[in-house]
Amino acid sequence: MTSTQDAKAPTGEVVLEAVGLTKHFPVRRTLRELFTRTHNAVHAVDDVHLTLRRGQVVALVGESGSGKSTVARLLAQLYPRTGGDIRLHGESTRVKAGRQFRGYASRVQMIFQDPFASLNPVHTIRYHLTRALRIHRNDGGDLEAALHELLTRVSLTPPERYLDKFPHELSGGQRQRVAIARALGARPEALLADEPVSMLDVSIRLGVLNLLRDLKERLNLAILYITHDIASARYFADQTLVMYAGRMVEGGDSETVTQSPAHPYTRLLIDSAPDPDRLTGDVDPLEEDRGNGEPPSLIHPPSGCRFHPRCPSAMPRCSTDLPVPLAIGDTPGHWAACWLYDSAAKESAK
Repeated sequence: MTSTQDAKAPTGEVVLEAVGLTKHFPVRRTLRELFTRTHNAVHAVDDVHLTLRRGQVVALVGESGSGKSTVARLLAQLYPRTGGDIRLHGESTRVKAGRQFRGYASRVQMIFQDPFASLNPVHTIRYHLTRALRIHRNDGGDLEAALHELLTRVSLTPPERYLDKFPHELSGGQRQRVAIARALGARPEALLADEPVSMLDVSIRLGVLNLLRDLKERLNLAILYITHDIASARYFADQTLVMYAGRMVEGGDSETVTQSPAHPYTRLLIDSAPDPDRLTGDVDPLEEDRGNGEPPSLIHPPSGCRFHPRCPSAMPRCSTDLPVPLAIGDTPGHWAACWLYDSAAKESAK
């Protein structure tokens, strides 16, 4: 299914970049606000930087409402961006509907969270896959063979067993595999997977993640994996980025971020995972002081660090100064946007 260009492209080549990506959604004004100059907006995404490379998976982790799915939709250019830039192979892109969007979509495809909602229930699997192949002109002159190849690639075999079924006749895992096959019908270079296993039974999630990993290796794909499960990010992704209230707070290789988290929010995410020690009451007293409360309003986000109202380590500076990415230790590429790691401030305090 890959083109000659894709087959020759080196692993690690930059495919898609977000540079200072920003999205603010305007809020409908109340009657009182109609007579003022107030224009409120939801600050869904602010100043996001990320890079997707061939043959690598980047996980974007955070709790619900942190802006993860908005980032994916911005990269897919389903939403117009408020600020920043999206670069495909180093070239700035801003596409609109029509042929220009089709050309972009043939290189950047999205897999949605709910496979039942993303597949039209009144059409068969054959229809969904045929439409993808014909829109992107990838049937190769033999439509039936191309359909069989797509289903075989996502391990739905024998293909003839699935082609004339409707989405409701398949399990959740099978529907998600069909959604992945439809995305592959465009022969993309980048896949944006928006929580692709969160709607599936726990018993079949690993199979879908293994499928995506296999496709990444065989087709040399760049994958953005969006999840709230930081444990699966460690298993599946090469790099992990942590997002809170619309901003990136930590990043680095997945092993380092998940095993040696630096930002208090990342530690909170990891601590929220089930732990047998907590069930038995065997908890270190030093670990009892954790961030609490709820995420802030993104219409009026807190000044400074957006996590500071919940942070057990917050300093006065955290409420006024927006933290910048700071290198953590000697691990290359590991950073956290947290003033706890500002060496200049530490030196002046001595």
